[in-house]
Amino acid sequence: MVTSAHYRVSLLLLVVIGCCCVCRPGAAQVPIPARTDGFVYGGKPPALGETVVVEAYFDPVCPDSRDAWPHLKKAAEHYASRVSVVVHLFPLPYHSNAFISCQSIHAVSKINPSFVYPQLERFFKYQEGYYNQPTYMKSRATVVAEITDNLVAPIVGEANLAAYKTAFNDSQSNQASRISFKYGCARGVTGTPYFFVNGIPLGNSGSPVDYNKWIFLLDPLVGKI
Repeated sequence: MVTSAHYRVSLLLLVVIGCCCVCRPGAAQVPIPARTDGFVYGGKPPALGETVVVEAYFDPVCPDSRDAWPHLKKAAEHYASRVSVVVHLFPLPYHSNAFISCQSIHAVSKINPSFVYPQLERFFKYQEGYYNQPTYMKSRATVVAEITDNLVAPIVGEANLAAYKTAFNDSQSNQASRISFKYGCARGVTGTPYFFVNGIPLGNSGSPVDYNKWIFLLDPLVGKI
């Protein structure tokens, strides 16, 4: 039975929650990173006005992100220097191991930026082992150890594992992963994969875009550079 007192308390709770959710100017400033967020495919930063810039938001343990990457990678290689691809990591909160995987890639980047895309692709290849259900009964420490041994070590090499573990556990890799997520949210990213072309979001983001669609989208833009 709901009494009038219970009703008043519930109503007050809703008002408080509503007030907390109201966006005030300056109240949710995304932290400004020391370097621009994202990883450039091929290693060469996009030159403003000289290339078409494709930005992709990927979750390393998202199957749609996995399926989207080969098509975007093939398109990037087709256009070479005329198209720049930047991948941002976006850990979806309903994927239990998404944040760990993103933090892992940021840590790998600190050792050698050239490891980033091989590491991302290894996550994509073996991501099913790190879905929610297979790791449900495992502790976070166990998952981190398995990722280190099974996914990271083959990329960075045994000689770099100590440096990787230090990088993974420091505050910088954790903060970089948080900033990537907050930056995506600030831009309206709601799922993965999510794409922007020259800063404009694609209408069909949230689903993989195949190679032929990328050619259809990019050909007219590349022709105007």
